[in-house]
Amino acid sequence: MAWTKYQLFLAGLMLTTGSLNTLSAKWADLFSAKGCHDVPEHNFSHPFVQAVGMFLGELSCLAVFYILLCHDRRSPEPRINPGESFNPLLFFPPAMCDMTATSIMYVALNMTSASSFQMLRGAVIIFTGLLSVAFLGRRLLPSQWLGIFITILGLVIVGLADFFSGHKDDSHKLSDIVTGDLLIIMAQIIVSVQMVLEEKFVYRHNIHPLKAVGTEGFFGFFVLSLLLIPMYFIPVGDFADNPRHVLEDALDAFCQIGHKPLILLALLGNTVSIAFFNFAGISVTKEISATTRMVLDSLRTLVIWVVSLALGWEQFHGLQVLGFLVLLLGTGLYNGLHRPVMARIPCCAGMLDTQEEQNSPEERERLLGDGKVQTGDES
Repeated sequence: MAWTKYQLFLAGLMLTTGSLNTLSAKWADLFSAKGCHDVPEHNFSHPFVQAVGMFLGELSCLAVFYILLCHDRRSPEPRINPGESFNPLLFFPPAMCDMTATSIMYVALNMTSASSFQMLRGAVIIFTGLLSVAFLGRRLLPSQWLGIFITILGLVIVGLADFFSGHKDDSHKLSDIVTGDLLIIMAQIIVSVQMVLEEKFVYRHNIHPLKAVGTEGFFGFFVLSLLLIPMYFIPVGDFADNPRHVLEDALDAFCQIGHKPLILLALLGNTVSIAFFNFAGISVTKEISATTRMVLDSLRTLVIWVVSLALGWEQFHGLQVLGFLVLLLGTGLYNGLHRPVMARIPCCAGMLDTQEEQNSPEERERLLGDGKVQTGDES
């Protein structure tokens, strides 16, 4: 069945804004400008300020939801289901996981390349799968276990590519690259906890996805904004790349933005792309399928890598290509992208039917993930 123009638009919007999320954040990291009180020019290294901007993008989804709802209620035949009422505090624990993981990832993005950053985020399926077995009682299909092992292999290859490139990279020290890669994987553990919490406590309620994303954005934005105050006074030595060597110097960030307004453009690009990416992702799942959303999410890794090479942000490494292909294979197996192909082969179709009979309908729905919309950081 051919896609409609609207579906093509949604797919293009998701791929474009999803790529812009990472590229705009990395672009901001590459700027240097003077700080407050005529502090000499230095790199823009403010991961927590960037994370606040990301949550502002998620929070805007809540405003979009109410605007769409008001417009829909004025029409003769309202079509938007606002969902059931719920306690917003349900979203507080996953929002705190989102806040922690996002902050760690923005710190890591300062230390490694944009393409490795995006590839290593594929580790989330490993920890999500394991935690769902341990805490949700889920039974993974053999293809999903195979996908997890292949993903681990892909992560090792990407890590080796970063290790060898670290000896030739002038912009990042080898120790920074290794630390950044480890931080990204650590953040995926927290993201997987977030997803398990959402499935256990949130998805049992009928909540509109835009409202869910916006509510998490609300908690993340206000809590992290308040945390910027104590972060301004916490010394962390050389771990922080700002003049005062504190955990986060928000005032220095604003002064740098004032001296170089292009930084603000990069930050706004990240905030706006986050909002549109969440909208596009939700719409792709609804209008096409969750499988298509997974494919597009994998393709944006390729776009980020190609654009980074074209802009000269990083050098070409053959191991990265191999790592990307292996990660793509692992992600595809875990998310069932092989199933449509196998269903066309008679002997393989029988194997799929046997696997499905071993699980209840509810378990099959959870395993395949169709219709599920993950909230949280979609950067």
